[in-house]
Amino acid sequence: MKRREFIKLLGGAAAGWPLAAGAQQAEKIYRIGFAANDPTIPITAAGAAFLDGLRENGFVEGKNIVIERRFAEGAADRSDALVQELLRRNIDVLVTSGGQNHVAAKRATTKIPIVMVNMVDPVRTGLVASLARPGGNVTGLAQVPSGELAGKRMQLLKEAAPQISRVAVLMNPDYPGDHAQWSALELAAHPLGLTLLPVSARQSNELTHALTKSAAEHADALFAMNNGLNFTYRKVIVAFAAQHRMPLMHPNTEAARDGGLISYATNRPALFRQAAVLVGKILKGAKPADIPIEQPTKYELIINLKTAKALGLTIPPTLLAQADEVIE
Repeated sequence: MKRREFIKLLGGAAAGWPLAAGAQQAEKIYRIGFAANDPTIPITAAGAAFLDGLRENGFVEGKNIVIERRFAEGAADRSDALVQELLRRNIDVLVTSGGQNHVAAKRATTKIPIVMVNMVDPVRTGLVASLARPGGNVTGLAQVPSGELAGKRMQLLKEAAPQISRVAVLMNPDYPGDHAQWSALELAAHPLGLTLLPVSARQSNELTHALTKSAAEHADALFAMNNGLNFTYRKVIVAFAAQHRMPLMHPNTEAARDGGLISYATNRPALFRQAAVLVGKILKGAKPADIPIEQPTKYELIINLKTAKALGLTIPPTLLAQADEVIE
């Protein structure tokens, strides 16, 4: 090749470099809003699974996505404000975890795609039109009706601690899901020979009073309803149960690992990973209305044998055989 032709060719290639570099720099940065209850999620296995799910679908925090995180800490009166704050951040997708956050998101926007994690009874509560074709701007992952799970959890608690007779039920009266759970617990309690003692906490500053009331009413076991407040402050509940030697059934696996006696729940990391997959589909052009609501088929039973020994309990071998994880 002649020198003149080489210089001309090189000059043409060089002229294209700024365009290529500009194209790379112009890669769209997506903004994901994340409204949940527990502020520790980003440092838990569930938070890591969410980022892994995004990464596996081509979205990396700090590279082509920004995640705006806000936490209601189980306080229903904070959900609307934090959702509105996220919407003002010009987000492309809103991810919600926790019943009151789902409701706040649905109420706040009909345009921004919403991916709900672990929503309860989404059709009955009006969050979606159907599981197969949710319609509107909402999709996500749903669990079986909360009442069914609540009854199962009470049966497992009684099986783990057969001597119990008075169970304090820690609930949030402002959370609709707790009312459905309560009805199921009443049905389950009678054949098990259990007396239920409702103790209520709407905010974190009411939690100590509610727990103290359970001890004052001579409860010999503690049952935590599946709500955001009980999840966010699970370590407080676990510590109280240990101090007062109460077998604790909690609806989140983390509580059993933190020292509660028993939990029966979905696998949270798996849920958040799959939620990230749904977010990826939406960012790539899928419409929430066309993405079916997914339901977990696996629930994990975790028994803390170390806690059982501290309480003087001998867990029946038949129950241990059902456990997905035994902590010793």
